[in-house]
Amino acid sequence: MRYYEQRYPEVDELVMVQVRQIAEMGAYVKLLEYDNIEGMILLSELSRRRIRSIQKLIRVGRNEVVVVLRVDKEKGYIDLSKRRVSPEDITKCEERYTKSKTVASIMRHVASKLPSVPTEGAEGREAREGEESEVTGSSEEERLEQLYEQIAWPLGKKYRHPYDAFKLSLTEQDTVFSSLPAPIPENVKSILVATIARRLTPQPIKLRADIELTCYTPAGIDAIKKALRAGEKESNEAVPIKAKLVAPPLYVLSTNATDKYAAVDRLERAIESIQSTIEDNGGSLVVKMKPKAISETEEHDLAQLMAKAGQENAEVSGDEDDEEAI
Repeated sequence: MRYYEQRYPEVDELVMVQVRQIAEMGAYVKLLEYDNIEGMILLSELSRRRIRSIQKLIRVGRNEVVVVLRVDKEKGYIDLSKRRVSPEDITKCEERYTKSKTVASIMRHVASKLPSVPTEGAEGREAREGEESEVTGSSEEERLEQLYEQIAWPLGKKYRHPYDAFKLSLTEQDTVFSSLPAPIPENVKSILVATIARRLTPQPIKLRADIELTCYTPAGIDAIKKALRAGEKESNEAVPIKAKLVAPPLYVLSTNATDKYAAVDRLERAIESIQSTIEDNGGSLVVKMKPKAISETEEHDLAQLMAKAGQENAEVSGDEDDEEAI
């Protein structure tokens, strides 16, 4: 399935390809966004430097960002260049490709949920002229192409990319879908809306920062508590921050948020507030782990460490009680 309405890329367009075969003249690739049609990166277009080994520059099976040099639609020849692509070009193309893959995944899921309908003749199509568009393909691939024609490509023209339109539809559904040339059938719309909500609604991620906090002045533990409260005050509704003791002098700052960058920024502010407060009281702070998103494994390891520390503290307290009893 091609991701865009045009069947061939334009000259100077950045495209994502997958290397299929390496030959003496260069590398044969398939254009992932254009139904896997074949293209070629000539040997002279692989690198600006002298080529000692093609295998070090490009490998079979790997995705590469390249730029289109020539397109011969009649013969089906597409010449590409890797050496003329800048790091900024790579970032730009990878972002677009990721968006396009997400849209393709959503559209394919919708197509798979629609019933197969036998293809009708010209008389049937003429009788339905003027009615809302229908998706009547007899195969999933046919239904998928119709969905692109009726929904994705028109939205891409209006919102630059159908992904951006889908994201906007999470909050402005009527505005987005009313801009289509023809109304979407209700059965298609309900599946599409549900799929977009499931795939594109931001999911909370867990972030954490580890710090060591000490204060050997008379203020001691009170200064540490005051500093941690100052850090927690950097919370807001979107990024609630919680400070917890692991085992003295190690503390963790944690949060759940949908915006990773905003969460990292808030955690960094919290660390600055804690550091400022503790230093005013004669203490010190050392960052053991900068704010970052954590995996379930890391979270599990932390929980085990905190449980072990809690158990050790309980055992110490019990020993002290026993000594006092004696």
